[in-house]
Amino acid sequence: MRIIKKDFILCKKQKTLTMKKLILILCIFTSFSAESQDDIVKKIIDEATNNSQLEVLAHELLDVIGPRLTGTPQKKQAADWAINKYNSWGVNAELHEFGEWTGWERGITHVDMVSPRIRTLSGRQLAYSPSTSKEGITGEIVFIPEVENKEDFTSWLETIKGKFVLSSMYQSSGRPDYNWEEFATEESLQKIREERRDASRKWYANFSKMGVNRRSINSVLEDAGAIGLLSSNWAGGFGANRVFSAGTKNIPNIDLDLEDYTMLYRMVKSGVNPKIKVVSTSKDLGVVPTFNTLAMIKGTEKPEEYVILSAHFDSWDGATGATDNGTGTIVMMEAMRILKTVYPNPKRTILVGLWGFEEGGLNGSRAFVEDFPDIVKNTQALFNQDNGTGRVINIGGQGFLNSYEYVSRWLYPVPNEIKKHIETDFPGMPGGGGSDYASFVALGVPAFSLRSLDWAYGNYTWHTNKDTYDKIVFDDVRSNVILTAILTYMASEDKEKASREKRVMPVNPRTGKEASWPRKRSPRRKPIDNQ
Repeated sequence: MRIIKKDFILCKKQKTLTMKKLILILCIFTSFSAESQDDIVKKIIDEATNNSQLEVLAHELLDVIGPRLTGTPQKKQAADWAINKYNSWGVNAELHEFGEWTGWERGITHVDMVSPRIRTLSGRQLAYSPSTSKEGITGEIVFIPEVENKEDFTSWLETIKGKFVLSSMYQSSGRPDYNWEEFATEESLQKIREERRDASRKWYANFSKMGVNRRSINSVLEDAGAIGLLSSNWAGGFGANRVFSAGTKNIPNIDLDLEDYTMLYRMVKSGVNPKIKVVSTSKDLGVVPTFNTLAMIKGTEKPEEYVILSAHFDSWDGATGATDNGTGTIVMMEAMRILKTVYPNPKRTILVGLWGFEEGGLNGSRAFVEDFPDIVKNTQALFNQDNGTGRVINIGGQGFLNSYEYVSRWLYPVPNEIKKHIETDFPGMPGGGGSDYASFVALGVPAFSLRSLDWAYGNYTWHTNKDTYDKIVFDDVRSNVILTAILTYMASEDKEKASREKRVMPVNPRTGKEASWPRKRSPRRKPIDNQ
């Protein structure tokens, strides 16, 4: 528009401007703008396709550094690595400290069955688990019995001193549902479904009788004198276990692969009385800082307005956190690298937030929106990627009434081979949790989740011991990079500020009242017991 205005003033002085000339100027400008836009989009696609750094980033982050559990040295190592990468691309980056958490470093875990035969078992410490002595600990094993009431449970607790306790529900089969559905007879399929349903009901009913729940049971067993806990939180996929926090203060909590866990369970049940030896060497590092990793390309025309690329950087540490959320991390980093290369002078400021401590409740992003209200107030859009390795298949309007207009504009130049897989939902409903975009939506920021195809994420890689580099589908991740970079470019260049007008919320059928917009939640900035 400045070019047109300048020409207009010049022509007015010369008294030579005609309507035809003005129209011609407008047409030339429009053509130039469209041509420039198309050129940037082509350069994004070319850089992402022919000079991709995704495999290198994934290898360095996942294979070399590994998991990024909050409070571990590896989390800080990953942040330093990311900052060095950004700097090598000419992008300014820094840490945003927002609190502190328990420092912990994983060590070697070795579990051996020493009776009735010798066998090395497959297992690992749960996060923040206390260590054993260098010599380890040896003991018999018991499992939690079915009880009639709390008094029965209390009586049983008196028998577990000096023993390991099998603290997870027994699984009769380690075959996933889809495997049974493909090969089993109808009778066998119905039988296994009923067995699993009944076992789950009995397990949680037993908790009620004991007067405990999933979080409190570990401390109760520890206080009763158990020398260690053995768990196996099966995720529903072959060999896949959920790996979370230990929930103990002084005794180790070891996750065993389902195959070994159920073998021990059957032995105990049959009266064989197996013994195991556990050596686990973790380190308590005291209290350490928690932080976000931020990178920025300053805007040239509207530097006070922001387009944010969003992914959480932390992970659980049963594996390397490849699809949760290594893939989201490398998508945002690679998109930033490409944008710096082909679009180094954006209209609006582009900011990448690699959030810390998402796994503890969106803490990094919740802290950011509290600590940087001016950025939040002036955010044009946020694009978040979190759930796995697949191509993006859904973008919802998050409850913003006019999201269809501007998101559709930003999506328009995305190649059809990527765009055709994406379903949209406008205005949609605001996300109240689940990933970091929700921290921004709660404050009325147009923040959008780039939701991916599943690729067995739910029952195989999400928070499991199988979430590793080899599960990444790089063709899909590359498509997500192109999508994210183009959306960011278009949102940055948009002449208009994205509307924050909210939809009228529907009536909740359970309450008969209008649903409410998600409320802002404060982050955890201090450690808690039995995390």
